[in-house]
Amino acid sequence: MIKKLCTILAMIAFVALPNLSLAQDAETVIEIPDMVMGDENAPVTVIEYASFTCPHCARFEADILPQLKADYIDTGKIKFVFREVYFDKYGMWASMIARCAGPERYFGVSKMIFDTQSTWARAGGDMEIVNELSKIGRMAGLEAEQLQACLQDADTLRALVGWYQTNATNDDVSSTPTLIINGEKYSNMPYDELKTILDEKLGQ
Repeated sequence: MIKKLCTILAMIAFVALPNLSLAQDAETVIEIPDMVMGDENAPVTVIEYASFTCPHCARFEADILPQLKADYIDTGKIKFVFREVYFDKYGMWASMIARCAGPERYFGVSKMIFDTQSTWARAGGDMEIVNELSKIGRMAGLEAEQLQACLQDADTLRALVGWYQTNATNDDVSSTPTLIINGEKYSNMPYDELKTILDEKLGQ
């Protein structure tokens, strides 16, 4: 089963990633929602562009996001939006696993994926990586059949690629992590620098 799934995923990724302008059929247009934490009406919006295979993004998840959440997201000061970047098929597969859990569990699963990045991303070939990502999904409470259905959903995968292309083009994203703070682009930075920028935006 895993071997068959890897073959399907590899075929889809081969078509989708090199040709980002690949169109969907009109009958299968799928809207991709942003994954959001915090107050929708917060005065400052922070968008993080990240790849699940990016080590710097994993460090942002481990070191910066918890402080950002405690100081700004949970206090209603910022709206935090997470957008995936697809530099490779493995990051795309990880995204599909995280989104399979739904918006309520998305950030919990994405944290698990980042926390174990050095394990699953280096597991070996396609079969081994899909197997490790599926383990994360099952640990998050997803059934094997649900995971398989999500990973084989070619229409959603193509929609994700189009969504990523549009976002990356609009915000001029070419590396990760990239932050867009109230429409202004910033590269990765230490938390103290990020805090200074956010306080300035908030007028503090």
